Amino acid sequence: MTLTLPRRAAAAALLLCAALPAFAKETTAAKLPIAVQMYTLRNIPSLEDRLKLVHDAGVTAVETVGTQDVTADELKRLLGQYGIQAISTHAPLADLRKDPDAVVAFNKAIGNHVLVVPYLQEEERPKDAAGWTALGKELGGLAKKVNSEGMTLAYHNHDFEFAKFGDKTGLELMFQGAGPALKSELDLAWVARAGYDPAAFLGKLKGRVIAVHAKDNAPKGQAIEEHGFAALGTGVLDWNKILPAADRAGVKWYIIEHDYPIDPAKVVQIGATFLVEHLPADVKR
Repeated sequence: MTLTLPRRAAAAALLLCAALPAFAKETTAAKLPIAVQMYTLRNIPSLEDRLKLVHDAGVTAVETVGTQDVTADELKRLLGQYGIQAISTHAPLADLRKDPDAVVAFNKAIGNHVLVVPYLQEEERPKDAAGWTALGKELGGLAKKVNSEGMTLAYHNHDFEFAKFGDKTGLELMFQGAGPALKSELDLAWVARAGYDPAAFLGKLKGRVIAVHAKDNAPKGQAIEEHGFAALGTGVLDWNKILPAADRAGVKWYIIEHDYPIDPAKVVQIGATFLVEHLPADVKR
């Protein structure tokens, strides 16, 4: 039987609807705001091999660690060779205190405009509420300085920032002291390890969180050799709550990280696949 035009249109519509799931599955990490924290790959000897691993996982963005022990020209060359964008860097507080202009210049040269304070050494950690507020004021001043250079400053947490002082954590006191110029890169696994709900804490920092470290914790007593961390989506964090909360909080980048991976390539691939499948449908790079 020959189809009339209306019937042909209906048949075409049915075929299109049947094909939509297949088209949806074609979304890749390269099209989404997914990056890899290079610290995850630190035990791979060659920087070029680390970037190739990211490329092979279909990810086209990284968060660097300092200078990656190379010149800005060499890092820019390797990033370009593998089609990878540096979307942020972990810049030690000591470097920002000593020579913020050098940190800014290096990162401008590689095309990065986000600096993140990654960790406080024991001697850098405030001991009381006043100390956290004072640190916040210092970081707020640094944030304004780099803002004037077209850069953004953020802070990456572990668990010690969640010490309570009255009704606030050290992290909250720090951001309160800093003012709005200082942004947050919230490490979700460390939030959970501190005893807090990552989804709820994302709500507290709504509008300030520019990125999250998308990482997972293994069930208690497991993955001892990996310090209790797990590949993204294979652990105990409730991603059905966390990812929508991150979207509502204004998160711009989801950065795959694992502090002690036995198989970093597998961790990156699992993380990228998980985010492609589970990020909210309206999330775009």
